[in-house]
Amino acid sequence: MTTVVPTSDEDPALSVFRFVSDLSWSDAGPDVAEPQVTRLCLEAEELIALGKWSELAKLIVPSAEVIFSKVSEKDVESIFTIICNLVTKTENPEEVKEIVKVIIPDKPIPPQIEKPAVRLKIWINLYNLLEAPDSRFYVYNKALELAVVGKVTEYIIPSFKKIDTFLKDWKIGIPDQRELFLTISNILKDNKSTAKDSLKFLTNYLATFNGEDANVLEKAKEGAVRAIVEFVKALDTFQCDLLDMPAVRQLEKDAEYSLLYQLLKIFLTQRLDAYLNYHSENSTLLESYGLVHEECVAKMRLMSLVDLSSVGSGQIPYKLIKDTLQINDDEVELWVVKAITAKLIVCKMDQMNEVVIVSHHTDRVFSQHQWQTLRTKLATWRGNIGNVISTIQANKITEDGSQAAQGLVVR
Repeated sequence: MTTVVPTSDEDPALSVFRFVSDLSWSDAGPDVAEPQVTRLCLEAEELIALGKWSELAKLIVPSAEVIFSKVSEKDVESIFTIICNLVTKTENPEEVKEIVKVIIPDKPIPPQIEKPAVRLKIWINLYNLLEAPDSRFYVYNKALELAVVGKVTEYIIPSFKKIDTFLKDWKIGIPDQRELFLTISNILKDNKSTAKDSLKFLTNYLATFNGEDANVLEKAKEGAVRAIVEFVKALDTFQCDLLDMPAVRQLEKDAEYSLLYQLLKIFLTQRLDAYLNYHSENSTLLESYGLVHEECVAKMRLMSLVDLSSVGSGQIPYKLIKDTLQINDDEVELWVVKAITAKLIVCKMDQMNEVVIVSHHTDRVFSQHQWQTLRTKLATWRGNIGNVISTIQANKITEDGSQAAQGLVVR
């Protein structure tokens, strides 16, 4: 397949246009094609001379669409690299936006779109050429849509790690953030390896409803239900901020979903016995949400062990663990090890006295109370460090004084 190689005395965009025009008209025969290509190239030359870059994009891009089925993927990328570079030719932000929307039209992407993976690479290249935050956000949003429609989400998922940085750059409003977080969560939810990240973005989505009135909160109901189910299902997630979020808390008094909110409350604030009582009365409901009882019991045992760690002196008798987790004597240490492996607690097991000594535990929720506790600890640590520094300085002054006195005696 022929590759476009611009000559030194011709604008690369014109070389590309000549190439794609030849391809576009190739089926018409030379008698028809040659005059048409010549006419179009003369028009392109005039637009280049006048610096009308958005008009040039409108001339090139429709013809360039033909190449997706006629040249190699490498050649498609090369051609569109030159086309995308048109955004760097103008200093007019509005013209840049026009060019971007010629390359990526503001309309739904058709399901049968050709070579979506190649297009996604092209669009990401275009994103990197842009400076205006609104244009960047537009391109990224369309790239997300393309990844979903074209079933090539694996190419866009790595970028999700940089979303916080992107948001600082884009400076988008709450409605756009809301849509972005939900779209990303939907992309991640069907992949078991990314389920935890899906819940994270879904939580971010629900957080955008904080401070909204009841009518707006209603729109978050479906997402809130999904978040509770995803949290309960996630066997490696033991902490979340869902309970007090307005978008989730509205379910507490909802006729249809109040029982689901109650389940979340059990997982975040109660122990295994509460869950077992709940299951005995609502087993059908749990099954309807795809929740497996045995998995829920296993998670609640770990959550209950965390709760035991958070009260009292930090010393938990083996018998209390056995009774709370409803397990056999010989399973106590096994569940403690599971909690350590899940990084829920840091502890030592005193086998002689049959006591678990906990030095640190993970809170199931991180509410205002936990923030206040952390603030108190930081203040205490700061005071202790201040005392240590004062003691060191006092000792240094005393030592310097002693050395000076010794010098006087010698003289």
